[in-house]
Amino acid sequence: MLTECEGLVVELLNALQWRYATKRMTGAEVPSEKVDRILEAIQLAPSCFGLQPYSVIVVKDPEQRSRIREQAANQPQVEECSHLLVFAAWDPVEDQSVTDWVGRVAEVRDLPVESLSGLQATIAGSVGPRSREERFQWAVRQAYIGLGMAVAAAATMEVDASPMEGFSPEALDECLGLRARALRSVVLLALGYRDAKSDRYASAKKVRWPREKTILQWPFDRR
Repeated sequence: MLTECEGLVVELLNALQWRYATKRMTGAEVPSEKVDRILEAIQLAPSCFGLQPYSVIVVKDPEQRSRIREQAANQPQVEECSHLLVFAAWDPVEDQSVTDWVGRVAEVRDLPVESLSGLQATIAGSVGPRSREERFQWAVRQAYIGLGMAVAAAATMEVDASPMEGFSPEALDECLGLRARALRSVVLLALGYRDAKSDRYASAKKVRWPREKTILQWPFDRR
């Protein structure tokens, strides 16, 4: 007999079996409450120190998505989706962001900010020595955690989600005016509903490496 939590895990696994990287979408709109839940999953995603050094731009406007498609290797799901999420890492990740985050922790937990000096020193000691590009690459890795949470959340509601790296970041940054907001685009996520008649992958079997290739146990088998 599964516990309630175990049952939820089984539901998630079934949802992940259902999903695939949808290549063609119908253009049908995803209800706003489902989009909000996906965005909330991103906001609740874990990140290093909880700093979440990235932002997500929600693009619903058809004309803007059409322009973005031109910068994204003409991938049709950019235009055929309901909502396009643009994950953009902070650049630069400012030292002030660490101070602001510690202040946020103090506010939410009703603590004197002085009591969090150790936390601030720890974060600053990790982030501070990094170059601007190293900070950006660190922020990129955090953004991908949010992407994974979004994909999983969408699957549980049978919303198709197509992650995409095939685009020109520089062109997209200019198209959306991201650099003026100290952001650089990292990855796209199209949300919508599959067009099973037009997408040849809709009925294809899911292909993954065998579990023993992906999941390894330590100590390794020396045979």
